[in-house]
Amino acid sequence: MSSNPVAETVASLLPRAKAELTELVAFKSVADFTQFPKSESEGAANWITDALRAEGFTDVALLDTPDGTQSVYGYLPGPEGAKTVLLYAHYDVQPPLDENGWTTPPFELTERDGRWYGRGTADCKGGFIMHLLALRALKANGGVPVNVKVIVEGSEEQGTGGLERYAEQHPELLTADTIVIGDAGNFRVGLPTVTTTLRGMTLVRVQIDTLAGNLHSGQFGGAAPDALGSLIRVLDSLRAEDGSTTVDGLDATAAWEGLEYTEEQFRKDAKVLDGVKLIGGGSVADRIWSRPAVTVIGIDCPPVVGATPSVQSSARALISLRVPPGVDAAEATKLLQAHIEAHTPWGAQVTTEQIGQGQAFRADPSSPAYQAMADAMAVAYPGETMQYAGQGGSIPLCNTLAGLYPQAEILLIGLSEPEAQIHAVNESVSPEELERLSVAEALFLSNYAAG
Repeated sequence: MSSNPVAETVASLLPRAKAELTELVAFKSVADFTQFPKSESEGAANWITDALRAEGFTDVALLDTPDGTQSVYGYLPGPEGAKTVLLYAHYDVQPPLDENGWTTPPFELTERDGRWYGRGTADCKGGFIMHLLALRALKANGGVPVNVKVIVEGSEEQGTGGLERYAEQHPELLTADTIVIGDAGNFRVGLPTVTTTLRGMTLVRVQIDTLAGNLHSGQFGGAAPDALGSLIRVLDSLRAEDGSTTVDGLDATAAWEGLEYTEEQFRKDAKVLDGVKLIGGGSVADRIWSRPAVTVIGIDCPPVVGATPSVQSSARALISLRVPPGVDAAEATKLLQAHIEAHTPWGAQVTTEQIGQGQAFRADPSSPAYQAMADAMAVAYPGETMQYAGQGGSIPLCNTLAGLYPQAEILLIGLSEPEAQIHAVNESVSPEELERLSVAEALFLSNYAAG
């Protein structure tokens, strides 16, 4: 990185950032309180509240959102007449999944092979630390030239919409000229990237019932309808032979225009096993950024260990459907539910329940804020040009903010590049990426204020 005062300041602050991220990662802030104590999320929220107050933020508040979680808000006034920038991150995290699959404990930040490992290091507690680093660097080099609002969400990973509903009820709170969402990531380490599209999502729980109770598979099997077998048929109907998503009535033919993603690079990033084919048709970018994708993320059925020779009377599954830009998530939910009901065999009783939803998002990369970010990233990443990419994941708040503040420019950056393995075991963050993106954000705020 070329030498400049902001970059030098960020480099000097990196050890402090590591210590703070270590403290923040230690909170088991999974916003599913059937799995993890609510006190863990509250502890993380209080930590962030204290951090904002220590940086001179005023109007710091814990917001009790309608889904029973808390988001943290803070305001840092800038010079009179300055523009206002909203910085977003979330402190809730995905469950650690199989803790035995982690090389080091998921809630203990551990440095290994030049990366910092731990749940939330990249997604998205590291995003909050990135914001702090950028602001500290500006304060040490003449001051923060814009008004800054910070919002740190407490239930983004659950898709329960708490902050979305709160923002709709208090639309004045998050008004800004530009919004920087710190929950995306570079296309690869060292390649500065702004995410311009996000897929939306819907979560649907399906339950199939066929019998009053389980039956002996020897005495009744062959004629008694098997609920688990029926569920398997339903789930299989959601994919074509090549693995493409096939929800009746849902378009799956859109094409991506922009940065391309080679199959070779994707196989490496996704750690696809030798000999296993990728699924779907079209380019990789088409499949993960522009088309719907269904995933069965959980099934309730007897585990193999301890299973009895029984015909199952009931079975459940949780289905995630990623929805591309241009498709309404509510309509996609209706299509998915109708597909499930139409494809349930043997007259089995089927019920579906939507438990989470978020709209897709498309940004306007021609806006002035994008030029300010491109100039900043050219300094933070010498020799590289800022790229535009899509992201297959969802940040439901983006569309809510775009609807509430149609004049605001929205940029998505962050630490979740492919090596970070967000949502998987052994999630990690590159400290070099944290450093460079913090520099980029600081320089962006300066550029944007001067523009």
